[in-house]
Amino acid sequence: IRDHCVTGVQTCALPIYRILRAFAGMLEKEGIRVCASTFLLPELLAPAGIWTRRKPGRDEIPDMMLGFTIARTIGNLDIGQCVVVGNGTVLAVEAIDGTDSTIRRGGRLSKKGAVAAKVCKPIQDFRFDVPAVGAQTIRVMHEAGVNALAIEADRSMVFDREEMIALADQWGISITAVTDAADLENQ
Repeated sequence: IRDHCVTGVQTCALPIYRILRAFAGMLEKEGIRVCASTFLLPELLAPAGIWTRRKPGRDEIPDMMLGFTIARTIGNLDIGQCVVVGNGTVLAVEAIDGTDSTIRRGGRLSKKGAVAAKVCKPIQDFRFDVPAVGAQTIRVMHEAGVNALAIEADRSMVFDREEMIALADQWGISITAVTDAADLENQ
């Protein structure tokens, strides 16, 4: 652990997923299988498609594509899962503060509507962590003035999906689930 600590910092920079993986490895050596956190509730995984009455606008699609690509990149670095983009500019990147704070920061920096993209980290271990969105995500987007959400299909968990879609439709927010950024061009 000492090799992963930063000098002068009180806390260790060893990512929690490494600790969880090591613990799971110990359990598996004892014959206890550690499954993906979604194996009992596959219906919570996001199905592909546009979920809302409002489709993403022509000016939103490039921002969603950029957000999706950047979110995957920061995910590869184990930084976060969400990015807010407006008018071709990355406005907010998720860090330890979480998705809601990222959406709020991005909304404050946006001049006119922004989009949020939330994806699974390429290094994600589904046994311990899965990107998740829900009705609360849409409430925060509405408050922040973020008008569209792109999530990764089949790799993101969705809570309160019916309420989430109803709120998005009520406030004119678009929700799209795709497997890759290029899929957004076909929406």
